[in-house]
Amino acid sequence: MKDSAKRLAVTLLPLMIGVLAFFIVVGPRALNPQNIAWLGQGDPATHYLGWVFFRQSPWTFPLGLNPTYGLELGNGLIFSDSNPLLALLFKPFAGLLPETFQYFGLWFLGCFMLQSWFAWKLLGLITPRVTLRALGAALFLFAPPMIMRIPVHLSLAGHFVILAALYLALRPGDERRRLAWGALLGCTALIHAYLLAMVALIWVADLAARCFKSKLTVRNAVVELVALFALVSFCCWQAGYFSVSGTDAVSDGFGLYRANLLTLFSANAWSYVLKDLPKGVGDSEGFGFLGLGLLLLGLCGFVGWLQGQTGLGARLRRYGFLLLALAGLMAFAVSNNVAFGALDFSYPLPAKVIAIANIFRGSGRMFWPVYYAVILVIIFLVIRANAARTATCLLALALVIQAADTRSGWAPIRKHLMMESSSRWATPLVDPFWQSAAAHYQKVRWLMPQNHSPEWLNVAAFAASHGLPTDAVYLGRMGQAPLQAAGRKTSEMLASGRYDPDTLYLLGDRAFLRAFSTVDTKTDLFTSIDGFKVLAPGWKQCRECLQVPVEKTPRQMVPELASGQETRFSYGDSGKLFLAGGWSDPEPWGIWSSSTDAEMVMRVADSARTLRLETTAFLPPGHVRQGVVVKLNGVEALTTTLDKPDGNTLELSLTPAIRQRIKEEGILRLQMQFADAISPRQLGMGEDSRQLAMGLKALIVN
Repeated sequence: MKDSAKRLAVTLLPLMIGVLAFFIVVGPRALNPQNIAWLGQGDPATHYLGWVFFRQSPWTFPLGLNPTYGLELGNGLIFSDSNPLLALLFKPFAGLLPETFQYFGLWFLGCFMLQSWFAWKLLGLITPRVTLRALGAALFLFAPPMIMRIPVHLSLAGHFVILAALYLALRPGDERRRLAWGALLGCTALIHAYLLAMVALIWVADLAARCFKSKLTVRNAVVELVALFALVSFCCWQAGYFSVSGTDAVSDGFGLYRANLLTLFSANAWSYVLKDLPKGVGDSEGFGFLGLGLLLLGLCGFVGWLQGQTGLGARLRRYGFLLLALAGLMAFAVSNNVAFGALDFSYPLPAKVIAIANIFRGSGRMFWPVYYAVILVIIFLVIRANAARTATCLLALALVIQAADTRSGWAPIRKHLMMESSSRWATPLVDPFWQSAAAHYQKVRWLMPQNHSPEWLNVAAFAASHGLPTDAVYLGRMGQAPLQAAGRKTSEMLASGRYDPDTLYLLGDRAFLRAFSTVDTKTDLFTSIDGFKVLAPGWKQCRECLQVPVEKTPRQMVPELASGQETRFSYGDSGKLFLAGGWSDPEPWGIWSSSTDAEMVMRVADSARTLRLETTAFLPPGHVRQGVVVKLNGVEALTTTLDKPDGNTLELSLTPAIRQRIKEEGILRLQMQFADAISPRQLGMGEDSRQLAMGLKALIVN
């Protein structure tokens, strides 16, 4: 009995270490499944809302589709990062779960426990000593790259799958390896695509190594390759990976979101002692700081290696294919835009290679397997170069330093996760109208359709709380074909004034400026409620609906441009309020037109006589001019050509005829036509398909 109790205690020890580390770093409040206070912003909000809509929607096939979160713009659970593995596990019990239920706190606890467990298994390949394995496993738990992901990308906290893959590749035995790899790959496919790519490459390296060493016949290796590839493909299919096309899965950012060559030593606010090293803008994706404790332990290991007789070289030579895989991951993480601190140098890659690489644009994340391999090598050297007692002291001291010094980084995370518990998010939608509207309509839409719209969170949370499908979403990838189709349908609705009677519409500034002149205010409610511009079709004819007093006519809701003041159009400036159709997103300098036609709408004082626009022009090599025709309320006011990239000024006179039209219509419409608009893609300057012509910097009414 004593031996069995001892074995049980040893078996449970790494799990208990993981639990202890969880409560130190994360704290207990995230475990409350009804506490969603800490999930109420940024990426965690869409992770949670994706699950809420999924649990409310009927089953589909593939199982991981999430049609009510996005409507025609929606896709799979994997693209809201809602952890399909747990979502599919809990959905059958949705009717038994409380109204507010989140599983991400349980996920974090599982991540810490399994991180400790697989670290324990890895260290068992080095030493049988319980104390050394326990201390080493604890060091793996205070890994800044893992903890950093906890409050931001919840599924990416699952670094334990990387340790599991390394363990399967390093363990000498072959027992149940195909089953183990299948389970690991299948589960990882249901967690996150980036983790799947890392684990899959390590598996391929292990498969190649065992085949090369004749531990597997070529026939068995091919069978395993085909079988597990089919398994992974099936899991990806069920998780919704294929709910967007291959071209839509490609984004951009490869070479920006990279790993810096000094990432192991760059504290990035994760040390009280070490200062941050200079780095590039996107280097945080490749954050791989070892921590002060592990860096000091690394020095001890390096000294031991110099003394020889650690056997490291012999060990490494056994795993050539694994080292090759890690080198490939390292090269991909660093990208072709290599950074050494603040220094950069680049080498060219074919456009097709860049396009493929952009599927995993956050390439810096691929450094994580290398990161854990480095930790394993450090601990290996310390254990092999020292007596057991000395190694124990060194590991214990390193653990204390690691936990204490990295507190600089994880203490703010703990503070966030330990905020006051709540089963509700604060919402600006407090008017009684919203409850009445939720009972009357079957859908909620944001106009114009887009991914990550400015008010997506408030709109999606409102829809989720009332069980209504919505297209106000934030997804990791979105199909461009359905987005463009939705945009065309919306443009037709705005032009015609005919809207779906079962849908409540909330309008952004641009959609409002296109809708106000066509809406039927005799039947439809068109007003501002709690700061949101609302279009409720048929509301005024609904006897059961709560009628809302309308204080302003649609034209009175159009923003007024003050005379004599300069209005700028850069990011964050007020100029965006006057932009209707045909404009891109604001940039630090101003905003580009993005079509052959663009429009601005505003109210101006009766005393207004002239408009002055400060503009740039899109004049790449071989494109020497941009023709511009400007109309004011349908009257042609200016025809000109922009032949300078910057410093262009357009002076528009408000003639008596134009002023009369402004008075009759109650607003000023500034319409521009660009005959020479052209996209960078057409010129072979990248994938930007916007039809660029003029950049708007400022507007003044005199």
